[in-house]
Amino acid sequence: MTTVTGPAGEVTEASESELEDLRETVRSVCADASGIAAVRSLDEHSPGIDAGLWDTLGRQVGLAGLGLPEEVGGIGGLAEIAVVCEELGRTLTPVPLLSSTVLAGQVLAGCGTAAEQLAELAEGRVHALAVAAPDGVWRPDAVPVEVTWRGGVAVLDGTAPFVLDGADAEALVVAAAGPDGVDVFLVDPRKPGVTVGRVPTLDLSRGQAVVTFSGARARALTAGGEGTEVVTRALDTALVALAAEQLGGAQAALDMTVAHVRDRTQFGRALGSFQAVKHTCADMLLQVESARSAVVRAVRAAGSPEALAEAAAVAQSWCGEAFTFVAAECVQLHGGMGFTWEHDAHLYFRRAQSDAVLLGGTAHHRERLAGLLGW
Repeated sequence: MTTVTGPAGEVTEASESELEDLRETVRSVCADASGIAAVRSLDEHSPGIDAGLWDTLGRQVGLAGLGLPEEVGGIGGLAEIAVVCEELGRTLTPVPLLSSTVLAGQVLAGCGTAAEQLAELAEGRVHALAVAAPDGVWRPDAVPVEVTWRGGVAVLDGTAPFVLDGADAEALVVAAAGPDGVDVFLVDPRKPGVTVGRVPTLDLSRGQAVVTFSGARARALTAGGEGTEVVTRALDTALVALAAEQLGGAQAALDMTVAHVRDRTQFGRALGSFQAVKHTCADMLLQVESARSAVVRAVRAAGSPEALAEAAAVAQSWCGEAFTFVAAECVQLHGGMGFTWEHDAHLYFRRAQSDAVLLGGTAHHRERLAGLLGW
């Protein structure tokens, strides 16, 4: 049995067979959607989300409620999130599970005052989280949006960079700094005072936006500076979800490479029979299995916020570099065809490079880990 802790603090148990059934369901749906071909249907004008695929996975299968409270239609906990994210990472599935369900959803669940928004999110309506500092990571002392109160109404000003799937969101969950500290607010991106600009991304399956607030009215979800703890705890869950996704992508790149060097011949021999190729594949396998261990360890730490924070930092310290290494070697070992647009290798390389800095780079997470351990 795998023990997990939900967003409301309840402890549940998921059997390995249940997790495997969930894995097979997600894998089957992604396969029916032609796998990685869904990414190739996107372009620079519509990156990030395959709406039809999200309707199937999010609403019909119910993944939009993954890890959310049961009373709003949520299911499962961190173990289920990790399993699903690993499978989505295998095919780089362009759906807003990480951005909406995990990032925005975990913050909303932690606020305890957003049942209506959580119910909408669990039905598949996309929400986006705007908390990143100008350097792209969450820093409570460098929140780029400020809140002022005018006649009892919260008003936001500032520019939030790196808002994942922000251009496709129906609601924005925003961290803003005020006199009492950092709190969380809900903003309608269609209302006056909000400008959302889609930005070009290296990875077409990962849409991002810059959101500017200029006197935008907002609804407060926390008070008294409680937002710092809410966002930090939610991001620990998101870091594990991202690590699981990186694991899935790395495993897919390794599998693709092994299949190629086994079947491809040079000088009358299988490419994989050459010693240098064998050693490289062994290094790739080591990276993948080490990443898997980091994700499993993080999932098992779900019952304790302190243990999860440390394990999430370890997972991101390892998995980001593991995925970038495996994806780069995948391109190299495919030779000239690995550099072409027609081959899938570059799609994994793009995702690996994007994910490596999505919630802070390796240096940031190692610095945080050192702080958590008192080094």
